[in-house]
Amino acid sequence: MIEQQYETLLKKNVVQEIKNISVWKELLGKSVVNEEQLDLICKGNIDKEKIRAVIKRYPMRINPYYLSLIKKKDDPIWKQCIPDIRELEDPEGFEDPLCEERDSPVPGLTHRYPDRVLFLVCNQCAMYCRFCTRKRKVGDPFKRITKKQIMQGIEYIRKHKEIRDVLLSGGDPLLLSDAYLEWILKELRKIPHVKIIRIGTRIPCALPHRITPELCEMLKKYHPLYINVHFEHPDEITELSAKACEMLSDAGIPLSSQTVLLKGVNDDPKVMKELMQKLLEIRVRPYYIYQADMTKGINHFRTKVEKGIEIIKAIQGWTSGLAVPHFVIDSPGGGGKIPLLPNYVVERDDKKIVLKNYKGNMYTYIEHC
Repeated sequence: MIEQQYETLLKKNVVQEIKNISVWKELLGKSVVNEEQLDLICKGNIDKEKIRAVIKRYPMRINPYYLSLIKKKDDPIWKQCIPDIRELEDPEGFEDPLCEERDSPVPGLTHRYPDRVLFLVCNQCAMYCRFCTRKRKVGDPFKRITKKQIMQGIEYIRKHKEIRDVLLSGGDPLLLSDAYLEWILKELRKIPHVKIIRIGTRIPCALPHRITPELCEMLKKYHPLYINVHFEHPDEITELSAKACEMLSDAGIPLSSQTVLLKGVNDDPKVMKELMQKLLEIRVRPYYIYQADMTKGINHFRTKVEKGIEIIKAIQGWTSGLAVPHFVIDSPGGGGKIPLLPNYVVERDDKKIVLKNYKGNMYTYIEHC
């Protein structure tokens, strides 16, 4: 699948790649960004006209590392990164399904929950996911996030003392340089009422070479710091991605995962259970499984909600509770995250509650009077 120039980069020693700060930039610079490059890689096994039409509206970027995870056409990795003409044929969905713009008092900052904000600091990613909820802005060169915009966001946070938790997102914050990211973290840490900083990133999965010792040394100066990572399929957990997560964990940063339920990628109880168990092995706590948002251009990825409940039923009780995430819908229209659970309550009155366990067996709990 990969042509010679990529094979050379990917055959380097694992430890050397992680320690060499320039490797991730070299890989990123050799990303596939147009249909001609992709056609060369895929040896003519794509429809160039359709690919061109899609990336004209929704940009493509696939770095050599992530491209190397593809085993065959239309496999779960392919579906996540290769443009699909159905992105332009979606009859449903919204450009901004979660109404982030509506709840943005300043550009790039969403203040929806009482004590926390979503703060967009970068609109670039190491790989542009075809199911991205921010397809409307990610990768668009005309929508780059400027330092002036970030300063506006910091000033808003400084003035609103109810904000104790800031989630840095994008795009991908870890695609910023160490120095620029540290400037943002340092400014936030100057604000007394900001107690928690979180970073949402797909870098450990999509370009683990970016997780360098230098980056980890910088990040650990700004605890309490938490990182939410994105893994969608077991094949994304490799020796390199495991090493990246290990380095972040060793820097004292708790890692949790946010996985999107995607048709043809991970909408299988066995696949999702394997993913959750593998995440624990690399020291990442499963946190959320998201029902795919009603985003324009991703309808072909969306499953029935019942599929997510089926998956939770297949995980709950059949493996460690540590491996069981919350299944949530980030409600359309900006209502926030709503958890969904299988129905384990069979009967209830003022004297007892009858419960069904993960095997389907019934148990009665007597209420205390």
